Amino acid sequence: MDLHAYLHALVQPLEVGDELAAGVRFVGASTELGPRLCFETPSGPVAVEVGLREHMPRFAVESGPWALSYRAGTSDAPVDTAVGLALCEAVAQRLATDTPRIPAAAAAPRVREVRAHRMLEWRSLGPESHYTLSPYLGCTIGCRYCYAQTRLSPARAMMGLPQVPWGSYVDVRVDAAEVLREELSEARPGPIKFCPIVSDPYQALEQRYRVTRACLEVLADAPPGFTTMLLTRSGDILQDAESIAALPASRVGVSLPSADPDVLTHFEPRAASLATRIEVLERFCGLGVPTMAVVQPMLPGPVEALADLLAKHVQSVSMGGLQGTNDAGPLFDSGPYRGCAEDSWQRARFAALGVALDQRGVARWDGELPPDLRGGA
Repeated sequence: MDLHAYLHALVQPLEVGDELAAGVRFVGASTELGPRLCFETPSGPVAVEVGLREHMPRFAVESGPWALSYRAGTSDAPVDTAVGLALCEAVAQRLATDTPRIPAAAAAPRVREVRAHRMLEWRSLGPESHYTLSPYLGCTIGCRYCYAQTRLSPARAMMGLPQVPWGSYVDVRVDAAEVLREELSEARPGPIKFCPIVSDPYQALEQRYRVTRACLEVLADAPPGFTTMLLTRSGDILQDAESIAALPASRVGVSLPSADPDVLTHFEPRAASLATRIEVLERFCGLGVPTMAVVQPMLPGPVEALADLLAKHVQSVSMGGLQGTNDAGPLFDSGPYRGCAEDSWQRARFAALGVALDQRGVARWDGELPPDLRGGA
């Protein structure tokens, strides 16, 4: 099933470029971060997330079998609630009220080789505007708290794929490099962010398929103006270190939510060890590639030690809270970890880390891009 085409069909006769309402223009569908219909409004870009009610635990508007929610703006300028609700209601009026014809869920291989509809997804977020690029959908690293599962589950349901545990399925975009090469010839320059949400570019399957590597080879010949940003929890990125450093412009970052190796093993058993993540940062620093770290969520461990590690190995740090425990509830409820999923705990620890990073002169940022990559829309 072509989910992209299916989303467009849901709102026909509305076509790309048409107005849904006064001043609200339909700009297309996206499947990169889950099934979305994208609009330009007087308040800025708004994405309406579409899913079957039974697979959407949170939503703004319900219509028959459908549930709709909205996302927009940058991290510090979210869409106005009234605008988002009104847009969801307008879209709901376009959707059929009877149950859609979705293929019956059937057994499917956990690793599927698929063709890419497109690779570069432009996210229009003002100074944080950038492309996302995902060679894979799904992630075998499978951190159980990862909120990516809430994005891909609705898409799998609409395609008639079985609901299986996060970390146990991956779609491999086997023609990713070919599609990327065609898109780069016409794309306007901007940052390109691997691993936006839905996959790790260096999960174990990269050893077999080398899709990320093939995309990097294409980017090596890209027109001027593109900056490649890679985020990972894997040490396998070291195998491409020289190639990444040779790109016209690149940034590399790791997820580092704790300085305690036992904590990382408890919550992220299939990710790289603390020592390996530090090795990644050291290697790229040595090659002259700017490095960063993402602390999301905050996990237990000594805050001062984490700040020391970050100050030594990265130029900037992104911090973001826990977005639900998802399948990791038992991990947060066990022994010394009880209570660390609570918002009050997360906020207090982030505040402490923020102070420690400020004292060490480490730049902090929220949102999608580090300060040096932020530019115009």
